[in-house]
Amino acid sequence: MRDALFHLPKDGTGSIQARIRSMLVDEILAGRLPAGDPLPSSRRMAQTLGVSRNTVVLAYQALVDDGYLQARERSGFYVDPDIGPRVRKAEATPHRASQSIGPDVDWASKLRIHPSEQSNVTKPKDWQRFPYPFIYGQVDTDLFPLSSWRECFRLALNRKTLDAWTADARADDDPVLIEQIRTRLLPRRGLLVDSDQILITLGAQNALYILASLLISPKDAVVIEEPGYRDATNIISLKTNNVRPVPVDAGGLQITQAMRGAKVAFVTPSHQYPTAATMPMDRRMALLESATKNDVILIEDDYEAETNFINQPMPSLASLDTSGRTLYIGSLSKTLFPGLRLGYLVGPKALITEARALRRLMLRHAPSNVQYATAQFLALGHHDALVHRLHKAYRARWQAMEAALKTHLPDITVSDSVGGTSVWCQGSAELDTDKLALAAAKEGILIDPGTIYFHQSPPPRNCFRLGFSSIPLERIEPGIEKLSNVLRAMEQAH
Repeated sequence: MRDALFHLPKDGTGSIQARIRSMLVDEILAGRLPAGDPLPSSRRMAQTLGVSRNTVVLAYQALVDDGYLQARERSGFYVDPDIGPRVRKAEATPHRASQSIGPDVDWASKLRIHPSEQSNVTKPKDWQRFPYPFIYGQVDTDLFPLSSWRECFRLALNRKTLDAWTADARADDDPVLIEQIRTRLLPRRGLLVDSDQILITLGAQNALYILASLLISPKDAVVIEEPGYRDATNIISLKTNNVRPVPVDAGGLQITQAMRGAKVAFVTPSHQYPTAATMPMDRRMALLESATKNDVILIEDDYEAETNFINQPMPSLASLDTSGRTLYIGSLSKTLFPGLRLGYLVGPKALITEARALRRLMLRHAPSNVQYATAQFLALGHHDALVHRLHKAYRARWQAMEAALKTHLPDITVSDSVGGTSVWCQGSAELDTDKLALAAAKEGILIDPGTIYFHQSPPPRNCFRLGFSSIPLERIEPGIEKLSNVLRAMEQAH
């Protein structure tokens, strides 16, 4: 009868040994394996679970080390007799957690802001199961050098390096990571700065939130791109209602009178978000001239700095700015992976000092072990090798996407781009891409409808974005063909 307690879910994650450990801990803390009770022999447990005996022995021994089991010579393994208090604590926790906090408080009226009411980009959590995921911001894990990344984390776990990241760094960042960003990444964007001009952030969004908190007051006017980065719009809207959307064209943000009287402008000149347009040199210089004339602080989000595979990238806006009013945001998410949540902010020392102090109040610093491992990944040349591999793969996918769109969706207008990981598409005025996305998903195709990127109300409904960072090369052409069939069926039904 006891054997019925033990089974491994087929959809479990982690190694078999880890899953056995997790199963046994659950049974012990739930009280189904009482303190002092014997466990089945390793041979019998292995037969019950259909695994090797050595795997069970290793799991048992690990639980002995953690104080859940006792090993008795010539007798076997038993639940630790002292486990009782821990079980009672675990049993009490759900009861306390189920009690409502402040059930009689009208929280809606107490909250100063309601970020949950903002519109946000959404993607299916199970996007990997879709055969044609043309979504933006995800990665193809087959391109990632897992063994190299694992090596860097092993270096972080070396006994000699533990002191470098186990202590509370308070407001400081990993010095090796700062130096790698300063000497390897930023010079490629034309930026030569000192180490005290760089702040590590939890992604580009964290950097933008810090800047918005430091720079923007409720009455300040802020210029944003239209269409533009939704999270930037949402962050800025929490600070001020005076948001000025400025249209973009094939050259990115247009230089308009909206700069007059504005305090801050948020721009993505290298690859405009979401159209992927690249701002030409003459417009960059015009933007800097307008910002200087109107005393506007520019926030440059260079989110795809390392994914220009068509020609040599233009220098960053910040590197062209002789007045020092351009603040630069970079991210490692597009070359490594979005779950890493590491970015960096570059600016004058006086601003970085305040940004560091504010970050300390928010989260102190990014996880030190992740910073250390990432620094090693850069220092050992793995990042450069990965960028080279990504350029080659993305160029091939970009070309396949261009050819497939011309063949199967010739009536769709595709914006020009010189890199990045997506293309911006515009259909006829009658096209509703929200409906197209729903119909396409039923056929295993994921696309990004464009309505979410517009600030104007109502937004245009005939634009959509196709990402190619997460879809294998061989699936691009058949996926676009299937998308054209979905679109044709919608047009016929209409």
